[in-house]
Amino acid sequence: MLNPSSNSADVIIIGGGPAGMSAALVLGRARRSVLVIDEALPRHRVTRESHGFLTRDGVSPSELRKVAREQIAAYPSVRFVQTAAASIEGSDGAFRVTTSEGETHTGRKLLFATGMKDLPMNLKGLEHVYGKSAYVCPYCDGWEMRDRPIAVIAGDHTMHLTRTISGWSNDVAVFTDGTPRPEEEMTEFRRRGIPVYEAPIREISSEAGETVAIILEDGREIPRTAIFFAPKLAPGSDLPVKLGCAVNEFGTMIVDELGRSDLPGVFGAGDGASQKYQVAAAVAAGSMAGVAINTEFLESDWEKRVQAR
Repeated sequence: MLNPSSNSADVIIIGGGPAGMSAALVLGRARRSVLVIDEALPRHRVTRESHGFLTRDGVSPSELRKVAREQIAAYPSVRFVQTAAASIEGSDGAFRVTTSEGETHTGRKLLFATGMKDLPMNLKGLEHVYGKSAYVCPYCDGWEMRDRPIAVIAGDHTMHLTRTISGWSNDVAVFTDGTPRPEEEMTEFRRRGIPVYEAPIREISSEAGETVAIILEDGREIPRTAIFFAPKLAPGSDLPVKLGCAVNEFGTMIVDELGRSDLPGVFGAGDGASQKYQVAAAVAAGSMAGVAINTEFLESDWEKRVQAR
């Protein structure tokens, strides 16, 4: 068991979102000592409700985290510290994590559940509607925005997002924000009667978080009451790269189906190790990573018992 005053653990989990806490729950139940280092600045803190997670549909992200922490508290070998991980060194069996306060913690295995973070979109007014009437995931929030006049602002993902959101509304308009789109894409929109506004966006007009219109630089105001957009994202932490983990072109950790990275003893789960940005997917990935980590411990312990005979 992990002594409350101890700085060592079987597993150090960096990130206390759905993936990290799911792994902590699995490992706590497996009687592993776990230290969760959580900065408590989740990307979904702007969202009022979380959807698509069975038995928790419509629950706020803050409530989801609160209940998770309460349930994990039943397993005393799991401990949380609210801080940021600043640096990591070591290898499988002996990782050393230093926090932003200068404290050091050691762990035999390491799980990154650091997620992604939003970069500035340079769309005036977006901050007033994000998480209220402007969203990034139709599967998460399309139902709530169903049948509304929807604006799609998605850059290179315009066609994909427009096609997806069309399942929730027949009134969809595309805004390119001054960036030309491929002619074949424009032809497809015309063929389907989807209006495309190519002028740069001056501002998103809203009232109390509810989108009212998209105001273009040419002066036109296009009435819209919902927005779906493709965010600009960056990894929530650069520590996986600094440690030497392989990442893809998006900065996402490359892991297998069980969350194992190319570095022995290092795992990844959640948005920072996947492009499936849904709570249910993060919980599943964290659970699988927790099982994989415990399996490695069991296999090692099994061999040690044989050698000790």
